[in-house]
Amino acid sequence: MTDRERFVSCVLGQPVDRVPYCLFWGPWGRAWARWEREGKPAEVTDQRSFMQPDAPPMALPVNLGPCPPIERQVIEEDADYVVHTDGWGILRRDYKHGESMSEFLRFPVSGWDDWRRFKAERLDPSHPQRLAGQWREVGRDWMARGFPIQLGHFPDCTVYGGLRWLLGDEECLLAFYTDPELVHEIMDHLTEVFIAVFHEVLREVRVDVIHIWEDMCGRQGPLISPAHWREFMGPGYRRIKAFAVDHDIPVLSVDTDGKPDDIVPPMMEAGVNYLWPMEVAAGCDVNDYRARFPELALMGGIDKRALAKDPAAIDAELERVWPAVRTGRYVPDLDHLIPDDVSWSNYRHYCEALKARVMEG
Repeated sequence: MTDRERFVSCVLGQPVDRVPYCLFWGPWGRAWARWEREGKPAEVTDQRSFMQPDAPPMALPVNLGPCPPIERQVIEEDADYVVHTDGWGILRRDYKHGESMSEFLRFPVSGWDDWRRFKAERLDPSHPQRLAGQWREVGRDWMARGFPIQLGHFPDCTVYGGLRWLLGDEECLLAFYTDPELVHEIMDHLTEVFIAVFHEVLREVRVDVIHIWEDMCGRQGPLISPAHWREFMGPGYRRIKAFAVDHDIPVLSVDTDGKPDDIVPPMMEAGVNYLWPMEVAAGCDVNDYRARFPELALMGGIDKRALAKDPAAIDAELERVWPAVRTGRYVPDLDHLIPDDVSWSNYRHYCEALKARVMEG
């Protein structure tokens, strides 16, 4: 089977020659620096190349976010921190010496006037720069090589996440109660942007996956209720799913960290059939999910913290998730990026042990 055939068949619960072996999640920068100090071979240029894994869904490089793009602008900088605006116009303060959450200082939208201005200036669905670049050539190359092809990617193809980028973390949650019409308007328009771009791409490239990045859950569960998900997010997702069905796109994928249990039913009602990364520290267990949601495919679910221990712990973690592999509709992978407490030797052992299990069937 080609990588595309294997991935799509696995997600849809159809027969496969083996499960996909993708090694999707790589290291944080500090982990990569540690591996270099520990003797990682120079020819290993990323987390995947040395193991010759399958291609994961490959995201076409089209612009689904603010367009024309907002250029990053440094406002101030010292030895430890940099204050800058990002690609959504958010003013952030970032620590320069490691991986940590940004401190968000200001968001671009505080009400209807800001929204109307941002929408007019940056969210024109038909802006020509959305389809600039080499995506046609890239897409044709991936089709020829039998790769699964994806539309949508972090941080721009997002419904809840777009609201959050515009209003702010706390402000967007308050808006569900204080200004629900603004929430509807923003989510509806973002969906309009996505579908307009998708429509043009599909004239020239075959697509297997529409992917939506959300990150809308924590360890205690989702940031909004199932009722709010259905009311506010459901309409956009159903439009995207209908578009996917009309264009023979079999996979509607969502990435949300944390514990999404409560919003899985409304997501599935709206057509989502592939969910990741299934963070173990948040309480996600792929065996439990496969039992409760047998029509939902999963990726991730291997506890990255096991890689910080020893080979025996890594082997035990692979053994723990393997019943889910046997049920189908599961792509075994880590549950997020790899931190710097993981050694190069442990990461190599993980890659080799996972590959051996996958190839054994």
